[in-house]
Amino acid sequence: MDGWIDENGTPLIKDKVFQLSPMTPAIHPTNFVWYNIESSPSTQKIIFHTLRGENKAVESVDWVLCNSSLELEPEGFNLVPQILPIGPLSAINRLGNLSGNFWPEDPTCLQWLDQQPPASVIYVAFGSFTIFDEIQFQELALGLELANRPFLWTVREDITKGKHHVYPQGFIERVGNRGKMVSWAPQGAVLEHSSIACFISHCGWNSTIEGVSNGVPFLCWPYFADQFLNESYICDIWKVGLKFERDERDIIGKEEIKSKVEQLIGDDNIRTRIVELKQRVAKSVAESGSSGQVFKDFVQWLKS
Repeated sequence: MDGWIDENGTPLIKDKVFQLSPMTPAIHPTNFVWYNIESSPSTQKIIFHTLRGENKAVESVDWVLCNSSLELEPEGFNLVPQILPIGPLSAINRLGNLSGNFWPEDPTCLQWLDQQPPASVIYVAFGSFTIFDEIQFQELALGLELANRPFLWTVREDITKGKHHVYPQGFIERVGNRGKMVSWAPQGAVLEHSSIACFISHCGWNSTIEGVSNGVPFLCWPYFADQFLNESYICDIWKVGLKFERDERDIIGKEEIKSKVEQLIGDDNIRTRIVELKQRVAKSVAESGSSGQVFKDFVQWLKS
């Protein structure tokens, strides 16, 4: 990456994209993991050197186990053969619920999903760290209203700046039972529910592989860190989702949300590709699959 960043990780070239090979995602330098976590240059520097130190430490180990699969990132694993893919773990149903939680789950959303038609619900969840200002929060709410479909929206207590969520005036009354807002959802159970049509996601890796493992197409709304890279995998490499475009205010507007929901749900090609990808990753974690074989080889290596 010489010539792309300085010794503190600051991008030197900001008008081109960075790509390791034709089969890996392209990423804009301003979306490098350390650069978009925090706007403070001093914090970016600390994160950059921490990541460099972690990469250096990896050189002293024999293998690194990874929650991914050859089906998801074949070229990446060719470039770094020291990393062994043994997942996606979310596709191994016999292991039960593997996800951890910061907040208590609200199981009433599953009962609500049972009342919705198949492949009708927009699931909206942004993980544990995404924060919106009031304008973006209201545009998201209005976009979900305009989409005129049932939606399940995970609205954390701290998802907006300030102490209280400010829904658009009359929003809750207008959407009525068509919208279900919960503070935290049992995401694994939600994504495998037959009523889910698409996933508006921050593209965290856990959410990404959970969506893929359940065959749910994505509308991508990355916030920071590796989420922009994951968005590129979803939209550019696997082609199982769409990106949102921001307006002149740097906001994803309500009309954009409505338009992309309609475009995604009406795209049979995306639906076909995500189902095929789901099937491939399910096979990969079987004993005869690529991840299953990698794990067996690793266990054999430990015994030798």
